[in-house]
Amino acid sequence: MPNHVAPPGWPRQVRPPDAPDWERTAENWMLDITPPEYRSYPALRRHVVVLARFAVLHVEASQAACKRGLSEARAELRDVAALDVVDAAVETWLAEDARLSGVRRAVGLVEEALRGRRFVARL
Repeated sequence: MPNHVAPPGWPRQVRPPDAPDWERTAENWMLDITPPEYRSYPALRRHVVVLARFAVLHVEASQAACKRGLSEARAELRDVAALDVVDAAVETWLAEDARLSGVRRAVGLVEEALRGRRFVARL
């Protein structure tokens, strides 16, 4: 009986490594979390490990943008929005930063698996 193991942080939309069609589910998930234009690039569609690298870099760029937005929010928005709106924007940046941290972990795990790493169940 095959033992397909997905580590903590593995995206629920992607089957564990070596499960039937797992690479197809990984490709579909990565195309969902990257810009829609990525679907039109043949190299990304034919080489899922290349798509994974693009996805990692895309998420990391989103994280950098989020951190910049958070660091600039109060100064940039104080003259154009009420304090409660600025506070809501800061809370939104914080929530997005937390979400992106989870996505970065997930896409990193998928990339590792596509490069051949396999995970072992732990007690």
